[in-house]
Amino acid sequence: MKRVLVLLLFASFAIVPAALAQAPAASPAPADPLSGTLKTLWDGVKRNIVESAEMMPEANYAFKPTPEVMSFGELLGHIASSNFNYCARAKGEKNPGEGNDIEKKTAKADLQKGLADSFAYCDGVYGTMTDAKAMEIVKIGQREAPRAGLLIANISHDNEHYGNIVTYMRLKGLVPPSTARTQKR
Repeated sequence: MKRVLVLLLFASFAIVPAALAQAPAASPAPADPLSGTLKTLWDGVKRNIVESAEMMPEANYAFKPTPEVMSFGELLGHIASSNFNYCARAKGEKNPGEGNDIEKKTAKADLQKGLADSFAYCDGVYGTMTDAKAMEIVKIGQREAPRAGLLIANISHDNEHYGNIVTYMRLKGLVPPSTARTQKR
C-alpha cells in the first residue's frame, strides 16, 4: 500500500510540470497543485470507467475471463462500493453507500447507477479538496496519514481495476475508451 501511494504521489507530481509546461507563460501557478492534480487524475479514471460501462453490452456484464475472478458487472459494483468507502473516509463521514449491495447487482442499469452515484459522491470530495485539507492527518484504521493518501489510494484502486476492465473488453473484441481516444488523435 505504501509503495502504491508513493508511486502515485510521484506520478501526480510528474503531471504538474507537464501541465504547466503546456500552459501559457502568463498563467499563474495553480493555488492548490496537489489537490488539482488529484482532481485531474480522478476525472480521467472516472471517465474511462464510465465509458467502459456504457460500451460493454449488458449480455457481457456476467462475463468472467476465468471462474475465479469477478464478472465485469461485479467489478463495476466493487469499484462503486470502494469509491463510497474511500471518499467517505476522506470526507470524515459515514459511508453513504453502506448496505446498498452494489456488488450484488447484475443489471447494467443498476450497476451504472451505482457507479454514477459513487462518482458523484466522490466528485464532491475531490472538487472541494484544497492542498491544506489534503495534507490534514486523518485516522485510517490503526494508523494516521494525510487525507490525500485516501484519495490517492482511491485513484490507484480505480486505475488498477480499469486495467482489469481493459482486459475484459479486449477479450470481448471491444476497444477500451482510453485506447479509442488515443487512436483518434
